[in-house]
Amino acid sequence: MRVWARYRSFERPTRLLLLNQLTINLGFYMLIPYLADHLSAGLGLSVLMVGVVLGVRNFSQQGMFLVGGSLADRFGYKPMIVAGCALRTVGFVLIGLVDAVPALVIASAMTGFAGALFNPAVRAYIAHDAGERRVEAFALFSVFYQAGILIGPVAGMLLTGINFTATCLVAAAVFAVLTVLQIRALPGRQGSGGNSREDGRSVLAQWRDVATTRGFVPFAVAMIGTYVLSYQIYLALPLYTRSLLGGGDSATMLVTAVYVVSGGVTIAAQMRVTAWCRDRWGAAASLSRGLFVLGAAFVPMLVADCLPALDDGTTVVVGIIALLSTAAMLAVGTAIVLPFEMDTIVGLSGNRLVATHYGFYNTVCGIGILLGNAGTGWAMDLARSAGAAAVPWAVLVATGVVCAVALMALHRRGLLTVTPEKTPRPTETDAPTVSFEAINRFAAADTAPTQPLPMASASASASRSRTR
Repeated sequence: MRVWARYRSFERPTRLLLLNQLTINLGFYMLIPYLADHLSAGLGLSVLMVGVVLGVRNFSQQGMFLVGGSLADRFGYKPMIVAGCALRTVGFVLIGLVDAVPALVIASAMTGFAGALFNPAVRAYIAHDAGERRVEAFALFSVFYQAGILIGPVAGMLLTGINFTATCLVAAAVFAVLTVLQIRALPGRQGSGGNSREDGRSVLAQWRDVATTRGFVPFAVAMIGTYVLSYQIYLALPLYTRSLLGGGDSATMLVTAVYVVSGGVTIAAQMRVTAWCRDRWGAAASLSRGLFVLGAAFVPMLVADCLPALDDGTTVVVGIIALLSTAAMLAVGTAIVLPFEMDTIVGLSGNRLVATHYGFYNTVCGIGILLGNAGTGWAMDLARSAGAAAVPWAVLVATGVVCAVALMALHRRGLLTVTPEKTPRPTETDAPTVSFEAINRFAAADTAPTQPLPMASASASASRSRTR
């Protein structure tokens, strides 16, 4: 009820965008966890070609965030949100209907670039519309984001039981409905700095402005650790589960439990955690301490792999406890960091070119995720073959500590200190033509179970490089 009351306290555009994010993740995770299996087992593509198709999707999203953010600042937030939803609709239809590799590559690129279009725009829109309540708005954003991740894979599992084409078409229909809703119900918005075309500078000049924003690039680099650490729930933890239980249904059930614990903790605790941290620590301290928590989340895994040899049953029990503890701590750490992270980006931007700043930030972190995941996977293989399985966990703990110390240093140097600004109330340039109650009824009717299909989700997530 507390989450619902907070949700209702925001104005209609923010409420709509929060529902959008839940539905975007529902449609995305309905399909993506099953894509790799469809390409390999369903279409008979080689592992290389599966990697190419999924890699193109990843690059066209992570590598194009900066472009999407610039377009949002230049043409407005709403057009990019609409364009992204429409483009993903077409991309998902193509994935379900074509089997030629060139067409699949094009469809994959379309779905990725769609995310690059609407992700920075959605975040900038929420930041602009929520004004001084940005931190609270982004805490709610995290709740809705995680709910979509939990619901989507199970809906996809049920549909894939019919056939993969049905999954693609239903996911496309979700985005088609979103496209129509954005056109009809989402007011047009321009950032507080106005249309970025009006300052007369080129896009490259604006990118240089963003890159030279005081404290922004060091902040983005220090925050890479947040994404590398939190992403291990899709990479290192499933790999550990496989080594612990040897695959099969038992491993699948355990990874399901890991995801349910992670999502459940976020949904249940996010608002309380954010309010507690805001009242007692403030933004900068919450960021650094949240990273300490993210690093400390891997201590149970470190301890489990450092214990002397135990009988098989005891080893499995200890491993399961370590996995669930790590998942819960990662969720708490992410809940501490995310709202203040999003708010700090807006503060450092000076409330100008906000979407471009988000795009630049996501691009930097995307590169970090790619390198971090590659390094983690390589380190885990090497460590197990060398009989030093605990070493990767120690490195992940150290990563959290180093990034937390870096953030503390930036704060002490005043690089994260921003002057609170009064965000102007937005003006509506595109009045809605449907009532929000109708949208609520639509969203309420869209219910599904709340557990993902873990091994497929882990596989697909590991092939791409924060959460859509």
